Amino acid sequence: MNIFETLVDLVGKDAVAENEPMKNHTSFKTGGCADYFISPKDGQSIVKIINALNKNNIQYYVFGNGSNMLVSDRGIEGAVIYIGENFSDIEIEGTKIIIGAGTILSSAASAAQKAGLSGFEFASGIPGSFGGAVFMNAGAYGGEMKDIIEWVNVIDDELKERKLYKHELDMGYRSSIFQKKSYIILNGCISLERDSPDVILSRMNELGLKRREKQPLNYPSAGSTFKRPEGYFAGKLIEESGLKGKSIGGAQVSEKHAGFIVNTGAATTDDILELIKYCQNKVYEKFGVKIEPEVRFVGRK
Repeated sequence: MNIFETLVDLVGKDAVAENEPMKNHTSFKTGGCADYFISPKDGQSIVKIINALNKNNIQYYVFGNGSNMLVSDRGIEGAVIYIGENFSDIEIEGTKIIIGAGTILSSAASAAQKAGLSGFEFASGIPGSFGGAVFMNAGAYGGEMKDIIEWVNVIDDELKERKLYKHELDMGYRSSIFQKKSYIILNGCISLERDSPDVILSRMNELGLKRREKQPLNYPSAGSTFKRPEGYFAGKLIEESGLKGKSIGGAQVSEKHAGFIVNTGAATTDDILELIKYCQNKVYEKFGVKIEPEVRFVGRK
């Protein structure tokens, strides 16, 4: 039995695909094919999948909504384990919400709003999943995941399910313990405060308006392309380097917000990577400041 047949035997034919185009699973809409693309239904099936992959010496990557990922045009050698719709439960317990790792942030924010729970408004427009937001300690408009997270259920390095509490998550600016460990996030709990659903909705609408006014939402992107360098704003440095509108192939520094690199329609991952490097070099030449990508590159070099 080959690995494809083994995976089908473990999780079912509908949950495994070969040569899956990753441009269908990233917000940049670029990238080649993954050798195997697997959609487990729960934590136990993830463990079975990883055991089978390890036994066959096949590397794997964990993907959520793909909103912060840049996949090689040459694809991904090995398997992608997709934490998606099967991990999208939302459970409200008083002022706490338990959220599946595959839940889209806008859905979780909407559930919080309807329940009259405030503190998650900042995430309502972030184009990612809950697991990805915890992984990156995502934030916007003065709020971050570390402000509200209580605990996270994970599969650890020994393929055991365990609960990590806030003080164990090592959350900093766009960083967490998950970038240092190969833990897989299953779900997590956030703690919010009670408020009027109408007031919360008004705040979400206000943030949505700000986002639409300032960000290039009409093109595929991964949100902010660069981390904020200490004491600076990446977008301002890029703009003051004269790079607004700069294009390489189908990749462009947004004319609306220079902190965003966008796919104008026919960009390749190579175009985006080349433009990232170009911006880094020009900003360093002009200001002596190193700007680091917030997006993560995976796949064949």
